[in-house]
Amino acid sequence: MVLIDRITDIDHGKSLTAIKNVTINEPYFAGHFPSQPIMPAVLILESMAQAGAFLVLNSVPDPLKKNMLFSSISHSKFRIPIIPGDQVKIKMELAKIRLGGVKLIGKAFVDDKLVAEANLMANIVNRSGL
Repeated sequence: MVLIDRITDIDHGKSLTAIKNVTINEPYFAGHFPSQPIMPAVLILESMAQAGAFLVLNSVPDPLKKNMLFSSISHSKFRIPIIPGDQVKIKMELAKIRLGGVKLIGKAFVDDKLVAEANLMANIVNRSGL
C-alpha cells in the first residue's frame, strides 16, 4: 500500500517533499468515522514513514539491497484533521544518520497549515535473500 502520490522535491541526504492527495475513495474511509471521514493518524504517520524511507534509501549506497525498519515514533502531534479533498504536503528532514540508524523529522501541511508532525527513528538493514 503506497500512500505517497508523488515526490515534488528532494535534496539528497537532507530533505524531501512529497504529496498525498486524499480522496473519499480511500478504502479506510468506509470504516473510520463513516459519517465524518478523517484520515487515520496512523496512516499520516505511515505516509511520513514512506516519504522518509524514500529520502534515506536514495541517500545510501546500493538502496535496492536495503530495507528500512522503523523503530520508534516520538513527539507526534495531530493538530487538524485531514479530510477527503485535502492535499497533504509532507516534508521530511534527515536529522541524523549513523551506524545504520536514522532520525527523521516529519511535518505534514494542508494549505500551508501544519496538521501533523513526528520524529521517526529507523534502522537501515540488508534485505534478506540478496
